[in-house]
Amino acid sequence: MNPSIRKAALLALLIGVSGPTFAGTNPMVAVGDTPPDALGPGREGREVLISAQHGKVVVVTFWASWCGYCRQELPILAGLQQAAGKDRVEVIAVNYKDDLDVYRVLSRKLKGVQLTLTRDASGRIGEAFGVKGIPHLFVIGKDGKVAFQKTGYGEESIQIILDAVNAELAKPAGT
Repeated sequence: MNPSIRKAALLALLIGVSGPTFAGTNPMVAVGDTPPDALGPGREGREVLISAQHGKVVVVTFWASWCGYCRQELPILAGLQQAAGKDRVEVIAVNYKDDLDVYRVLSRKLKGVQLTLTRDASGRIGEAFGVKGIPHLFVIGKDGKVAFQKTGYGEESIQIILDAVNAELAKPAGT
């Protein structure tokens, strides 16, 4: 196979596996960084803040209605939060740029899924995190710093995310 064609095919495969990407030049929030605090309004209309979860491991995932990988990931993350206990792990699912009516319908459908849902209508929150593709997940340690980040979702993601959360849960508070 022609090397150029092989390279293009590999790139297409990688894009398909990792999920959709978006144009932009914002730097990604990296491991060790303190992430932006505000995650958008929750179901009750109040701003959801990472700092309000102090002492917990916080999982922040950016998702959209049209993203099949996102819809697969959300119930898994809800199960993770339930298994660990909401007093130890808080999952915040930030809806990324969906239309308000679409978000409302999905929010009602997800009512039984125990996650904190927020909405990033303009994409400014995602931009502050450096989100360029979804799903895009961040694990924030008890110390408020990013411990792990991942774009995309697949079967192998479950164990990787679980390992990252467990590693943070094992750390004493404030480290």
